[in-house]
Amino acid sequence: MCLVLLGWRAHPEYRLIVAANRDEFFSRPTESLRWWDEVPGQLAGRDLGAAGSLPGTWLGVTRESPRFAAVTNVRGPGEARADARSRGALLMDFLRGDADSEKFVRDIAAAPDDYNGYNLVVSDLETLWWHGNRSGLGPHELGPGFHGLSNGALAASLPPGGGLSTGTDTPPWPKVREGVQELRRVVESNPGDAAGYLAVLADQHRAPTAELPDTGLDTFAERVSSARFVNHPLHGTRCSTVLLVREDGRFEMTERTFGRFARRQGTVAFHGRLDLPA
Repeated sequence: MCLVLLGWRAHPEYRLIVAANRDEFFSRPTESLRWWDEVPGQLAGRDLGAAGSLPGTWLGVTRESPRFAAVTNVRGPGEARADARSRGALLMDFLRGDADSEKFVRDIAAAPDDYNGYNLVVSDLETLWWHGNRSGLGPHELGPGFHGLSNGALAASLPPGGGLSTGTDTPPWPKVREGVQELRRVVESNPGDAAGYLAVLADQHRAPTAELPDTGLDTFAERVSSARFVNHPLHGTRCSTVLLVREDGRFEMTERTFGRFARRQGTVAFHGRLDLPA
């Protein structure tokens, strides 16, 4: 998952709005969004390339004891330890567990080197928390408003009446900065418009050279990866996911999958109800 845009308590009718792109090698085996037989009540895509007794995932929700979680890797030169635990397993630990959001991220923050670099957002649908094990900031509760993260070490937040900030002197990546603004536009105009969020995620405009991060990729790959939707022949956007959770507990989750060269492969949608905390 390489771009996660969130609206948390940003609209009176919606508890949580998520628009996210997963970028991955096209050779990595993956199954589309579905209810899991092995984990009753879990709705998520399946990363069959992750090590472990169960497939991993990059974004998912659980229906009983409602939970949401998403993870991205943090790109960095030399950040590819083969002995590190799977980031997908990290997500599964939260989705299948019973710790609240804050306790979970504070517990994992105590062992930052168990995993390669990651950004993690988790929610028990009462609070929303972010932790990046390469940020140096420690766990952070995300308040009402709009938030975004990608493969950098920081998350960016746009609170009501404020400006977009990472909480540091480091500005957000262009795809995060513009994606958060576009997410807010859709929420303010038509918050239930799944197609509108998918359009935000489909944008292939690349950042100017002067704004490209330096994450160890060659210049061409860095430019291609700077777009919200990554169109690269070997590693690109495999799926776009939209999750809308209303304040009355009704939710819908839509996933659109892609092959090489942004060829659309299919769209699935699920609906249900979550027992939300007040």
